[in-house]
Amino acid sequence: MACFLVPTTEAIVTTVLEKVLKQKNNTFSVKLGWLNKMLWGGSALLAFEHVWHGEVVPFFPFLTAVKDGNAAEMLHEMGTAGVSMAVLVTAVWGVMVAVSSFIEKRKDSSGATGTAGLAGGLA
Repeated sequence: MACFLVPTTEAIVTTVLEKVLKQKNNTFSVKLGWLNKMLWGGSALLAFEHVWHGEVVPFFPFLTAVKDGNAAEMLHEMGTAGVSMAVLVTAVWGVMVAVSSFIEKRKDSSGATGTAGLAGGLA
């Protein structure tokens, strides 16, 4: 019904944070940009799916659950499915950041500039 609002809200917050970090020339803003792309893309896809199934309409109150009196059910879905999706996307991003940091440290310690160390020299 409205589970896409949770990752959308997280995307708004992280987008603002990314802009602030970018102004301060913080290199972490690049990695935060990855999270933003994942959240905005997933939220857009979820919103489209909800529009497709008629759960979101282009007139007030926009969410059919609110119009039908199912607000409690909608809030429950946001609290369970929406939060779960946002946490999963953020966890996947965290793994991506950890792997990229590991690769960056490995490259810095070896002094190599190429990708010979990745994939056994096959990359």
